[in-house]
Amino acid sequence: MSGTADDHDVAAQLATGAGKLLVELREKRSAEGVVGKPLGRQGDRLAHLWLVDQLATLRPDDAVLSEEGLEDLARLRSSRVWIVDPLDGTREYGEVPRVDWAVHVALVIDGQAEIGAVALPARDLTLVTAPAPVLPPAGDGPVRIVVSRSRPPIETSWIASALDAELVPLGSAGAKAMAVVLGDADIYAHSGGQYEWDSAAPVAVALAAGLHASRLDGSPLVYNQPDPYLPDLLICRPELADPVLAAVNRW
Repeated sequence: MSGTADDHDVAAQLATGAGKLLVELREKRSAEGVVGKPLGRQGDRLAHLWLVDQLATLRPDDAVLSEEGLEDLARLRSSRVWIVDPLDGTREYGEVPRVDWAVHVALVIDGQAEIGAVALPARDLTLVTAPAPVLPPAGDGPVRIVVSRSRPPIETSWIASALDAELVPLGSAGAKAMAVVLGDADIYAHSGGQYEWDSAAPVAVALAAGLHASRLDGSPLVYNQPDPYLPDLLICRPELADPVLAAVNRW
């Protein structure tokens, strides 16, 4: 079973709409002196409630899994599940005026992240599976690996050593993944803990753009599992997939 054409439009509409609400809230509350964790919590809640309400109207027969919502295990009996992260990068959102935060909206069909949108609201940009982003040509400089600002995984040092690459610190998972889609980076490798909502929409968009996406051991990413913990991820340019996987899995 595959999604209908306007599922792509729904994903884009929802990610963009939630992003606009978050930008408006951020501007209003930061002007009142509310920043940091309190601002992040307010943004999470606002975007979650809006997304769930919209999906109940637009796709009432589909299941929903949201980072901020109570888990409904009835989703395991559904072939169509919307997996959303209302605010990916609450830390960066609260650090006004950082732009490396995102909204994720994905439609998972029979366990596969087939349709999705990632909004980068502070950049007024939404990337979606259709029309798919056009992957820019590889750059002439060193390979660039986007990593967490505070805790780069050990695997990235192995990759950097093998490929003579440089590490580029960046915020949220969505911002990192879209940096590869946009050609601002070449590799996003993560380990140490994520959940399905952290990667479903970014993976859908990355695959639509022609990038490689898998677990760090090279196995497929499978979604809508009983336990939504999905601890590791690799998104990279297709020509780098084999050397990256070799660097990670030789140890």
